[in-house]
Amino acid sequence: MNNQGESKRQQQYARMIREELSAVFQRDKRDMFGNVFVTITTVRVSPDLSVARIYFTCLALGEQTPNAPQNKADEVLEIIEENKKNIRQALGQRIGKIVRIIPELNFFKDDTAEYASKIEELLQKIQTPPTE
Repeated sequence: MNNQGESKRQQQYARMIREELSAVFQRDKRDMFGNVFVTITTVRVSPDLSVARIYFTCLALGEQTPNAPQNKADEVLEIIEENKKNIRQALGQRIGKIVRIIPELNFFKDDTAEYASKIEELLQKIQTPPTE
């Protein structure tokens, strides 16, 4: 088992779901998000493989405002939630012959990059006295 406590089977299943969902979002459902490029960053699968927690980031193509990434991620999450049944069905068509159960899909915004950016910004503001 790895340090997150996931079995090798869970890791393999999560990797397959990440790859196939990425393909669904970038090819099959590309028009669903308009001018936003959606990337699946992480997938965590329950021990019984029935539930997948999917984390995504998005990149707005074209015009951007200072708060655009956060707003776009909220919009994308809303679109995903509205179309979750179709997304799960598309995933099922891709992996249905490989697995017995298509997991329930739960989507979350991956704010790791945003968090790192805030930490970097805070670190830049720290005033350290010169060493003597």
